[in-house]
Amino acid sequence: MADTLAPIDFYFDFSSPYGYFASTQIEALAQDLKRSVHWHPVLLGPMFKAMGSAPLVQIPLKGEYSRRDMHRTARLHQIPFQLPSPFPVATVAAARIMLHLQQSDPQLAVRYAHRVFQAYYTQGVNISDANCALQLAADLGEDTTPIANAIATDTIKALLRQSNEAAMARGVFGSPFIIIDDEPFWGFDHFDIIRRWTATNTATSASAGGAA
Repeated sequence: MADTLAPIDFYFDFSSPYGYFASTQIEALAQDLKRSVHWHPVLLGPMFKAMGSAPLVQIPLKGEYSRRDMHRTARLHQIPFQLPSPFPVATVAAARIMLHLQQSDPQLAVRYAHRVFQAYYTQGVNISDANCALQLAADLGEDTTPIANAIATDTIKALLRQSNEAAMARGVFGSPFIIIDDEPFWGFDHFDIIRRWTATNTATSASAGGAA
């Protein structure tokens, strides 16, 4: 029997519109490729600092283009979207909550990620507010008291920091960022390229195996 295919590593920041767009399509991509998905919430702030960069919308010329492209991308893919205000925002609380939920229930953590993205990009909820981020967990039927206690611990704080450092060590510098079979892809616009590359890589591997 063939070996199980490696999962897709999906890195995203909740304050990334393109990360949001990718979150609506990543599971379909995984299904097409017959793989699972590992969701990794990250913080773009430390990555921008390491690169000497800034959020796209804050860069002259690129900022206006990016706003236009966000709305265009959402419309072309029929994804509900409105650029929230404030934007961008810090997503530390939401990322910590997701990491905490992943420890006991990865599927619940994915549902939480979808809820956060939906709340920010379709309802304008300020997800940088810890109370708002906790309320989104309550929307899923979770008791927020133990969650609030957990995300205030040094353990979860360190976990997020270590997760971000591990992502950067793998070359992650933006959102969305996908790594599949150790091949990195940056951007929602690379989903079709991922499909083509994976098909080609699989065919090449199968051919090489048959010739062995």
